Amino acid sequence: MQRKFHNITDARGGAAFTVRVVTKAANTELVGLQEDGSLKIRLVASPAGDPAANEELVEFLAKTLDVPRDKIEIVAGANGRDKIVSVEGITAEQVEARLNVS
Repeated sequence: MQRKFHNITDARGGAAFTVRVVTKAANTELVGLQEDGSLKIRLVASPAGDPAANEELVEFLAKTLDVPRDKIEIVAGANGRDKIVSVEGITAEQVEARLNVS
C-alpha cells in the first residue's frame, strides 16, 4: 500500500511534506508545487536515491527554511524520487511562507 502525503502538514514537533526530486539539473532549486501538492525540487546530484542527492536535498531545505540541517529528516522514500520529509521545530504555515508556496 502506498501512502500519500501530498500537502504540507503539521506533525508532532514540526511539519511534514512530500518532495519529488528531479536530478541532473544545472542548479539546485525549488521548482514549485505539483498538481498533487508535493514540492518539486531540482538537484544537481544523481540519481535520486543516491546518498549524495539526499544530502543535497537536506542541505538545500535547511538553507531555504533557515533551520539546522539536523532538524530535517527524510522519513520515507530515501531510495526514490518521491520522498516524505519531516522538519522539526517549524509549522506547516512557516514552511509555506519560507518556500513561498501555497
